[in-house]
Amino acid sequence: MSISTAIQQTIQAITEITSQVINYILGAVSRIFGPRDDNYPSTGTQPFEGDPPKKKHY
Repeated sequence: MSISTAIQQTIQAITEITSQVINYILGAVSRIFGPRDDNYPSTGTQPFEGDPPKKKHY
């Protein structure tokens, strides 16, 4: 392997890693600022119908 081939492979590896990092960050940004994909029912969110908390006696 010649030195120029090694340099070319190193440069290619650096550009691929940089591209992967940028795609990872852009994917997160597009998910944050993109349209919502919440799967709420058409009636909206429902209130919690569980037991009320017990009163604390101090």
